[in-house]
Amino acid sequence: MTITVAGVKKEVKDDLTVAQLIIDENVETPMYVTVSINDEFIASGTFETTVLKDGDTVEFLYFMGGGC
Repeated sequence: MTITVAGVKKEVKDDLTVAQLIIDENVETPMYVTVSINDEFIASGTFETTVLKDGDTVEFLYFMGGGC
């Protein structure tokens, strides 16, 4: 199946979970990443059970603190 990850179309295996995609994409600091699928945020507790579908668009978002 085909999904889009961070703006890049990719062929991935069927029944791919968000948790496995995080591993496959070598996401740095996965415990701090927020994931959206088709512009909807996914709860981190559901990464293991959320299965991606053909045509999904996935974004990895990192929130950083800082400032003066």
